[in-house]
Amino acid sequence: MSFSMRLGQAPQAISFLSYLKFHQGLRGPFLVLCPLSVTDGLVSRKVLRDNIQGITKPAIRRLACRGGVKRISGLIYEETRGVLKIFLENVIRDAVTYTEQARRKTVTAMDVVYALKRQGCTLYGFGRF
Repeated sequence: MSFSMRLGQAPQAISFLSYLKFHQGLRGPFLVLCPLSVTDGLVSRKVLRDNIQGITKPAIRRLACRGGVKRISGLIYEETRGVLKIFLENVIRDAVTYTEQARRKTVTAMDVVYALKRQGCTLYGFGRF
């Protein structure tokens, strides 16, 4: 069986091979050769999960000490991560809204400054303010 592939046919080839493998009971390894320009859109991005745990206990402790806290309960760490996640989601949502409104694909520092100002946390030193 020969199956020639032209530019833009990589998804059809992969779906054809999966059809042969699962529905027709065809066994064995398959090798799909196609130029990189064909598979460029097929590369999946890594799914980011559980990055909030990157905010470590020592980092939260340092922030609390900077704020004048002397002793921290053990239950504070997860609560702090949750509050920080909600705050960042709101700021990022507003910043992306400003970016989309300007018909851009890159979030600029000014988008973040405007989003923070809208949240009530005016940030100085990154332009215009």
